[in-house]
Amino acid sequence: MNLQDALASQGETISALLDRLLPPVEGPRGRVVEAMRYSALSGGKRLRPFLVRESARLFDVPEERALRAGAAIEMIHCYSLIHDDLPAMDDSDLRRGRPTAHVAYDEATAILAGDGLLTEAFTVLGDPQTHDSAAVRIELVRHLAAAAGAAGMVGGQMIDMSPARAHLDLAGISHLQSLKTGALILFSCEAGAILAQAPDTARKALVGYAQDLGLAFQIADDILDAESTPEALGKPTGQDASLGKATFVGQLGIDGARVKAVSLAASAAQRLDLFGQKADLLKEAAAFVVSRQS
Repeated sequence: MNLQDALASQGETISALLDRLLPPVEGPRGRVVEAMRYSALSGGKRLRPFLVRESARLFDVPEERALRAGAAIEMIHCYSLIHDDLPAMDDSDLRRGRPTAHVAYDEATAILAGDGLLTEAFTVLGDPQTHDSAAVRIELVRHLAAAAGAAGMVGGQMIDMSPARAHLDLAGISHLQSLKTGALILFSCEAGAILAQAPDTARKALVGYAQDLGLAFQIADDILDAESTPEALGKPTGQDASLGKATFVGQLGIDGARVKAVSLAASAAQRLDLFGQKADLLKEAAAFVVSRQS
């Protein structure tokens, strides 16, 4: 199976699982569940669940376990998008080609929908269906909480919103994005090793791959933000530049940023050589994140 087919198949499978994990609810409480479903079932690349599944396949982890871990990380990702789009943050009205949650519903409902997805993710990870070992489930919960919290995504978002954001150098931008974007990508890759209780050598290789991949992904995002259109991306463009935020493109230029992203993708792929052909799709994913158009 090539990468595009694998991503498409994975997207359908994860969407179906999210549909089952987030069933509609009758009554007043149903509105927040509807908003959760609106955001979680709105498509997207489903890259993070794909990384979970493919990292788990390196160790022959049962697919149902990997899919449940992937659904949990996608819930966290979708929650972060809901909150990122709020008026108090990026104040965006378009996401994945549709009105953002606070536009489609209202601001209070959007906040609660994000909160609901955040907490539901840990319900999924903590369920014995995800793994029969309580120790493995606890490790998954601990690592995802760290990746999503103040030492990871939330901390990165705080830096992104701070006045210091405009004056960051290249090292500062790299650190910011390793938290805001990279931490969840790292967990997505490491989750397969956690599910498998894999040896340290294999786990370190996946961590190195994820670190390179996450940075390449964000550099590509900066390039798309500078060159693409809202219609092509399904979300507003040029916001960082209009707010005077330091970016990889601002520091390196378009061509320099593209060279850096390609170099990181190649480094990411090389880190997986010890897994042989089992890692082919993960290697293709590294090239995909820097060549994608959305």
